[in-house]
Amino acid sequence: MNQRRAVLYLEDGRMFEGLGFGAQQESMGEVVFNTSMTGYQEVLTDPSYAGQIVVMTSPEMGNYGVNLEDAESHRPFVEGFVVRQCSPIFSNWRGQGTLEDYLRENSIPGITETDTRALVRHIRGQGAMRGIISEVDFDPQSLKQKVLKHPTMKGSDYVRAVTSEQTYSWASENRRFSVVAYDFGIKRNILRCLASRGCDVTVVPSTTSAEDVLALNPDGIFLSNGPGDPEPLHYIVDHLKKLIHQKPVFGICLGHQLLALAFGGQTYKLKFGHRGGNQPVKNLITGRVEISSHNHGFAVDPDSLKSSDIQLTHLNLNDQTLEGFRHRYLPVFSVQYHPEAAPGPHDSFYLFDDFLHLMKENADN
Repeated sequence: MNQRRAVLYLEDGRMFEGLGFGAQQESMGEVVFNTSMTGYQEVLTDPSYAGQIVVMTSPEMGNYGVNLEDAESHRPFVEGFVVRQCSPIFSNWRGQGTLEDYLRENSIPGITETDTRALVRHIRGQGAMRGIISEVDFDPQSLKQKVLKHPTMKGSDYVRAVTSEQTYSWASENRRFSVVAYDFGIKRNILRCLASRGCDVTVVPSTTSAEDVLALNPDGIFLSNGPGDPEPLHYIVDHLKKLIHQKPVFGICLGHQLLALAFGGQTYKLKFGHRGGNQPVKNLITGRVEISSHNHGFAVDPDSLKSSDIQLTHLNLNDQTLEGFRHRYLPVFSVQYHPEAAPGPHDSFYLFDDFLHLMKENADN
């Protein structure tokens, strides 16, 4: 790996030095951290990270390389990648290339040999904030001017940048149900989980109208994960208000937040978000605790939901944030986290089965 001086400058004036790797270009975004020990390729290709520079807390990345099969979308969506150490070699029978080459080929800049422990502690204390990775500009005043001109995550619509441009299908080998999935930044393992349970999935862009969705006559509707703030996405919420009274609906992550808005709820920005594969979530219905995979910087305010219509179903045991709810009378439910967890724990796979059960009940009625 070439010795290329690089810095990560944060908007509050804190600067971290290291070595550049991947693409040699400046990049800006909200700086967040992920606590997963593996799955860096899935992190890079998760569209929910659009607009963000991701810091990995585990000290070494790249040691098992990258491959075509583990990508969660057609390309990486992170703005930058920060690691303590990037392995220049890989050892894995599935590996097809190095992490650095993968970043370079996809025009993603990175910084390594930096103090990620101090960086994560700073973000935990001060909150997620905008930052810039640079190998050419080391002047704090110049870097600050650039960062402060960059848009914040709050109030920005990042879904339009990641959603599919056209409708496409993901077929099951043993069709039992037809599902329309809204693509707000959908991960491929979600589609695999649905297809493996007998769902033929039609994936539609985020701007698809409720009328066009109902014209496909699906058994159920799935609302995917996605990046950024749900509040500006009025054009999606307006369609969901029509759909929640027509078909069974299952939402995750951004889909969960948008469902809450459709039911009259409110969302807010978390200080530094939940990102990683080790978040403890309690199922308030069964009392069971799930270790779950997360990637979100916003959350639903439980007090904003009408308790006569909405039942709270899941709670984060780290900070008591709402992680799931279901409607008391309509076949609609959602969770904040990622039951498909690629990679990650499988504790929450049952949620896909719950969706199938709702679709079967609705069809029988």
